[in-house]
Amino acid sequence: MTESPRSLAERYAALAQGSPPRGRDLALRELDIALSALFTVVSLPVQLVIALAILVTSGRPVLYRGERVGREGRVFTMLKFRTLTPDAETRLGPYLEGELVRRTEAETTRLGRGLRAAQLDELPQFWNVLRGDMSFVGPRPIRPRFFEELAGELPAYWQRLVVRPGLTGLAQVRQSRETSWAEKLAHDLEWIADRSVRLYLRTLASTGWRVLRQTLGAKVQA
Repeated sequence: MTESPRSLAERYAALAQGSPPRGRDLALRELDIALSALFTVVSLPVQLVIALAILVTSGRPVLYRGERVGREGRVFTMLKFRTLTPDAETRLGPYLEGELVRRTEAETTRLGRGLRAAQLDELPQFWNVLRGDMSFVGPRPIRPRFFEELAGELPAYWQRLVVRPGLTGLAQVRQSRETSWAEKLAHDLEWIADRSVRLYLRTLASTGWRVLRQTLGAKVQA
């Protein structure tokens, strides 16, 4: 009896599993644990207010749970505060890039727009970081279906599986949502090659400054 062929994602996951960890990966993981525990406690009152606001304005569910491809190809459940109308994920499933951005904007709730502008919708991902599903810095997590598609188009895409996906990353602090997947991958590969504590902290600082500017900009427009 012949074995069924492995998917492209499975073959790439096997390559990632063969990549030896670096000594600095342990230091980055220790930073992840310390910061995620701290930020979870500090942000808990804000998270409770957001959860209540979502319940009052658009009902359940409060959290969005989506499957994403993690380190070494392991699929995990990524958490976010729900910012879209109910069942929007089903309607948005087939789309990527510009079309996905356009349709997502149409599905975003009024409260969700504010949460996204300040990136408060991603606060539950502190739990993903604490669990080890994600890191604070790394390539943004992607859905399994889209990973398969992009891995077929971009030969180096499998290297994203060497590290944990991140809450933020070089591609996010340097580029916009309209940036091509190939350009984003180039920034992700730069992080994977370096992934030093210095670059980790610098990326977090850049992200904090970017979020602050976006939040202030959203308040001015309101």
